[in-house]
Amino acid sequence: MGNSASPAQGDSGRAVDDVVVLQREHPATPGARVVRAANRIGLDLPSLALDLFLVAGAYLAIMILRFDASVPPHFWSAFLGYLPLALAAHLGSNWAWGLYRQMWQHASVREAKKILLAGATAIAALVPVYLWLYFDVWGDGRVPLSVALLGALSAVALSGFVRFQSRLFATRRNEERGTGLRVLVVGAGEAGAVIIREMQRERTAGLMPVALLDDDRRKRRLSLLGVPVVGAVDELAEVVARLNVHRVILAIPSADRRLVEQVAAAAEAAEVPLKVAPRLSELLHGRASLRDVRDLNIEDVLGRQQVTTDLDAVSHLIAGKSVLITGGGGSIGAEIARQAAECNPAHLVLLDNDETHLHDAAATLPGSVYSELCDVRDPARLRTAFERHRPQVVFHAAAHKHVPILQQHPCEAVHTNVLGTQNVVDASRRVGVDSFVLISTDKAVAPTSVMGASKWLAEQIVLAVPRDAGRYCAVRFGNVLGSRGSVIPTFARQIAAGGPVTVTDARMTRYFMSISEAVQLVLQAACFAGGRDVFMLEMGEPANILDLARRMIRYAGLAIDEEIKIDIVGARPGEKLAEELRAPDETCEPTPHDAILRISPVRIDSGGVDRTVRYLAETARRSEDVETARVLLDVANGAPGAVTHGDLVLDLVEAERSFSWNQPTT
Repeated sequence: MGNSASPAQGDSGRAVDDVVVLQREHPATPGARVVRAANRIGLDLPSLALDLFLVAGAYLAIMILRFDASVPPHFWSAFLGYLPLALAAHLGSNWAWGLYRQMWQHASVREAKKILLAGATAIAALVPVYLWLYFDVWGDGRVPLSVALLGALSAVALSGFVRFQSRLFATRRNEERGTGLRVLVVGAGEAGAVIIREMQRERTAGLMPVALLDDDRRKRRLSLLGVPVVGAVDELAEVVARLNVHRVILAIPSADRRLVEQVAAAAEAAEVPLKVAPRLSELLHGRASLRDVRDLNIEDVLGRQQVTTDLDAVSHLIAGKSVLITGGGGSIGAEIARQAAECNPAHLVLLDNDETHLHDAAATLPGSVYSELCDVRDPARLRTAFERHRPQVVFHAAAHKHVPILQQHPCEAVHTNVLGTQNVVDASRRVGVDSFVLISTDKAVAPTSVMGASKWLAEQIVLAVPRDAGRYCAVRFGNVLGSRGSVIPTFARQIAAGGPVTVTDARMTRYFMSISEAVQLVLQAACFAGGRDVFMLEMGEPANILDLARRMIRYAGLAIDEEIKIDIVGARPGEKLAEELRAPDETCEPTPHDAILRISPVRIDSGGVDRTVRYLAETARRSEDVETARVLLDVANGAPGAVTHGDLVLDLVEAERSFSWNQPTT
């Protein structure tokens, strides 16, 4: 029984027995035992042997040079007695600092520091040894101090040179190779250095850096990793022609939209492709490489505003608190969750009615994230979720947002954007939320669409909350780049399909900001809230939608009209030609942040808000789309008689409105 083995174990058992037999028949040689012992203590024997030769050679060479190749015999005896001690000090310190446990073909500054520290340790160990020998052992035939000192320094220099020779000559070998696409890098900073180093290291990529451009005059005529800085950014076209450049890489992570447009226009005029380097943080932390250099896209031109954030204030708002985000699976909600997670909240709760988006958003976040599959239209389910997590900070991003769809379904706009906001506010007040932020939109300003009017009324619901209930505020901003269903992904899809690209009106303009920038400012604005505030984000200059379509086609490397056509299809119901961030009768004042303004909006008193919401709830329940749309737009635009002294006086005359919603959609 004791010697039996199951069939599954039999083969492995026999294999072990075979190994034992082989070891008995062929015992390890002394050399093999030495290698195994060296491996156990982390010792690279070839490197050790090389250092033995280098250290001995360095001291011997200095000794011979010191005496002009005629060393007196009595000095040799002292030298030969000192050399083993020097070898022991150098090799021992090299081992202690881990120089025999490195892969030197990938060595960096960190390994170079280890070589210097190992050399300094060896010299420090040899100082008392030398002094003891000098005063107590040696007679007239002493090892000269110059030999001891210069020998040690030479040994360290040789050790570093041998280990870094592949890195030292990498640039030279690249120049000698001289093949591949000739690349011009814009930006002689850290990102440019990383990109150039990658090109020099990755020969198989077939890219050869030939020059750099940078507007910093202090860098002119200097070299970065052997690549010269030949001029400023406005000289790009001339440098491309003179140096026969095949590709341009923009390696300035902090570039604003004007600089990106300048580089893009110059590259387009020079007829060379333009690529964009990944973010510096991704390059430095190894999350991106040369392979992640990508084509220029429209977001680079529209969304490169640099946002400064008071991280201490934002952390104070979020750190250690329970934070709940409605619409947490949406584009904006997911980004709020990502940035809030970096501030170390005690609990982070994502609430959404779409299980796929909720799962995807939660999966990308670190730590414990709680998911609530819940619709803001369900007040009972919402109260249960709030009572379970008892949030202290709430970001309300759940909303219907597409103008043409909500024009067709005004009652759905009321159910989600108006009643949903009322439900979230009620649940927040019930559990005593400290800070509440409504994500609003520029379409709420003098609204011409159902969507805009529903968000205006959502703002009024927030403004009607008593000041002593907590810090409740709304933040307005324009279009965010890349959000699902927005104009840029739509244009990109149309271009990929071969066109046409549909533009509603050649005069139409919109404000744009990246999701990351917008959310940074939302978090910052929340820190300024004192209660019943509306904030407006400074969105920069509006972009013409027709020009946007043209640039996206050009950036895709296609010809307008020849390869991709642009169709002007006419404005859809509810759309404005130009959006506004505040109404003419709204005043604004600055905040501590240059990109955030505090708005003084026109308010309906709380009684009027309550009656309006209750009436709309009834019309929406009965699916009276025409009446629901009429009341929303009349109240939002202050129609005469719509709201008087807090009482909602409705014009009950049947409004015959014809909504033609079948226009082409972009």
